[in-house]
Order: sequence, then structure tokens, then C-alpha cells
Amino acid sequence: MMKKIFAIIFLGTAILISGCGGENSSEVHEHSHAVAQASPVAKNIPNFTAKTINGADVTNEIFASKKITIVNIWGTFCPPCIAEMPELGKLARSLPADAQLIGIVCDASEKSAQIQRAVQITKEARADFVNIIPDAALTKFMENVEAVPTTIFVNNKGEVVGNAIVGANVEAYKNELEKLLKD
Repeated sequence: MMKKIFAIIFLGTAILISGCGGENSSEVHEHSHAVAQASPVAKNIPNFTAKTINGADVTNEIFASKKITIVNIWGTFCPPCIAEMPELGKLARSLPADAQLIGIVCDASEKSAQIQRAVQITKEARADFVNIIPDAALTKFMENVEAVPTTIFVNNKGEVVGNAIVGANVEAYKNELEKLLKD
């Protein structure tokens, strides 16, 4: 019995330490070493018709009006994702006119409890940017994402550009955005 209890505690601790499939703990938002890598998603955002967590309709046309969109793929179950939300809110409010930040809530689906959880998380964090509930096309698009948060960058044609960043690291997002806006 004690071995089973120890195994459960050990497994739970390992999951918390590793974050949400990544290498980060829940205290990573300022101290993590994000891993820039080739994008774990397709090269282009698919055509999609989805809803935001606030019920508004959204399509892939959301990318057309900005040179670069930071896309933060996150989950309501993920401590590092939640921990970085206040910083993401600040980032979204400080972006230049030719950039924007959107989120995709990977564990939300139409009429799921995660939608209300996402609303609560973003409201408490003052993260007022658009957060999308993925439809089937976006869900398929994200199928190779192994850890959240994963942040990608998308140009106004819906093409994934630059390096994906796995892990919570707002400074790395800013640096990658800066590089991409110069191109």
C-alpha cells in the first residue's frame, strides 16, 4: 500500500515539475528557457470557422490585418500556461500596430467546461486578447503539438513563420516577434 501511495505522489510531482508536457514548472513564466524549434504544426493555418471563448465568430481571416500574429497554444489544465497569462495580457496591450496576439485553448471544445475555465483565467489575468476554441480544422492543425504552451508566429497570409517556442517565455516571444517584424 505504501509503495502505491509513494508511486502516486512521485508521479504527481513529476507531472507538476514537467509542466504540461514540456520542460517547465509552474514558476517558469519569467525564468524558463524556452526551446525555439521548427514548428510542430503545419506550415499554413487551415481554413477554419470557430468561436472565441466569448462566443464571437472567428475565421482564419483574423490573420489578414496584421503583419505577424503571435499564436499561443495553451490549456486550462496547464500551470505554466496560466502563470504566463498576466504577462501575455501586458504583451498584447503593448504590441505595435502591425502585430497581434491570439490564443488557442487546446483543451476547449464547443460547450465544454473548459470554456468557462478559460474565461475565468483570462479575466483574472487581464489577458483581453482573442482566445479561440478550436474547431476540427484547428484541432487537426495542432495534432503534433506535444507540450503547451507552444507559441508560433503567423504572417498575414496564414503561413507559420519563424521559430516555434515551447515553454512559457514571454521574452522569447518578444524577441522572435521583433526579428519577424524586421523581415
